[in-house]
Amino acid sequence: MNMVWKVIEIHLRRLRHNRIEWLLTFVVPIAFFSIFALIFSRGVGGTPRVKVALIREAGANSEVETGSTSLASMQCDQVIQTLRESEGLRLVQDSGENPALDRAAGEDLVRRGSATIAIVLNEGGEELSAELLNDASDQVASQVVSALVMRAMLMAKAGQRQGNFGPDGLQRTSPATAAATTADENATGETVGVKQARFEQFVQTAAIESAGDDSSLGTFSRQPDSLAERRKPPGGVIPEGSRPSATNEIGDRSLAEPDRPAAEATLGPPEVTVVNVMGEDKTNPVISVYAAGIAVMFLLFGATSGGGVLLEERENQTLERLLSTQMTMDHLLLGKWFYLTLLGCVQVTVMFVWAQLVFGLDLIGNLDGFVMMTLVTSAAAASFGLFLATLCKTRGQLNGLSVVAVLTMSALGGSMVPRYVMSEGLREAGLWTFNAWALDGYDKVFWRELPPSALQPQLAVLMATAFGLLVLARLLAIRWETS
Repeated sequence: MNMVWKVIEIHLRRLRHNRIEWLLTFVVPIAFFSIFALIFSRGVGGTPRVKVALIREAGANSEVETGSTSLASMQCDQVIQTLRESEGLRLVQDSGENPALDRAAGEDLVRRGSATIAIVLNEGGEELSAELLNDASDQVASQVVSALVMRAMLMAKAGQRQGNFGPDGLQRTSPATAAATTADENATGETVGVKQARFEQFVQTAAIESAGDDSSLGTFSRQPDSLAERRKPPGGVIPEGSRPSATNEIGDRSLAEPDRPAAEATLGPPEVTVVNVMGEDKTNPVISVYAAGIAVMFLLFGATSGGGVLLEERENQTLERLLSTQMTMDHLLLGKWFYLTLLGCVQVTVMFVWAQLVFGLDLIGNLDGFVMMTLVTSAAAASFGLFLATLCKTRGQLNGLSVVAVLTMSALGGSMVPRYVMSEGLREAGLWTFNAWALDGYDKVFWRELPPSALQPQLAVLMATAFGLLVLARLLAIRWETS
């Protein structure tokens, strides 16, 4: 038993003096738990806001010959105002500020990734309709935006159902009609506010029946059932003589409630159509996303493993013998960098060829963009591997540090979890990893099928990363020349 305790004591002493083992045992699990908890609970930066372009299409019937605004146009005004104030949307383009923005321009924004969804409001018919030009790679955004647009259209119809006031709060009826409405209010004791509250309660019921979701419309407090209850003072008691009988209550309700069949005809389910701008002609739409994410993550692992050979050469004194010849540290680092870059290109190519043969990825049709992205991504990964190798003193330190760095960059950069489910804060943090830039570039090539000229931001960032990390690796390797 004493010998068993000696073994345990030896390992405890080793753990106490090995920082990398401490890191992998205690820090890494907590770090990754925190990252994935923040991603899926969305505790940092709030719920991700969907990037949308708001487009208003005015049809031939939006303006009548008398110059008055049509019903669909008034509804469109209120829907636009509601969507602009929505906390779940982030407007990147608005036809109110940019009159040249039309359906074709909105579709181009979605294809280029500037907007996730383009909301096209068509007021040409008798009823307002909406069309959502969707990027199908984000499987959550279309459901969120559809619910928000349907809610806004239902509330706009509710406002129009009042008849006396438009969506902007201005009086739309003639003075004679307004006077008749006022006389009716005096006779019945009901104000427009009471009627609106009653009607909002009906709108909620109609929305639940049509959309099947009552959470997006909010909750409305129950309105008093009788005129006496409405006139009851706060904390007061209704006099016995003022309590309605069953007959009076039925009559009172029939007077206050709108005609249900007519209202149901007016408040039918809004016409909201989702059109997938991209992905309809692809046999396996999301395979390119997964192929790029896995390829970049294992490219980093391969580069750090290859860079570790430099530490092995130093430990067995091979590095000293090489530097004693005509070979300099510049030659050595550049040779290893070119080798790791070529090896990374082959590794990624094998991954995508397999994806084409087995899963139907169109590699041949996007070969030019693939070659450009693979070259710069492999170069950046090679520089990253050499930088970590020159930063560490032993191969054990490199192994621990590389696992932490690569997994963290992959989690934040989108290799493990799609970035569209992350909050805006985590998305911005992911831009500090070149995983995110590499995946954005492959996304433009295979999913959006954009020309190579659209890859300029991604190519510039990855090339700058490759150059900067290679320079840092050279500076850190000076200590090996002087030792």
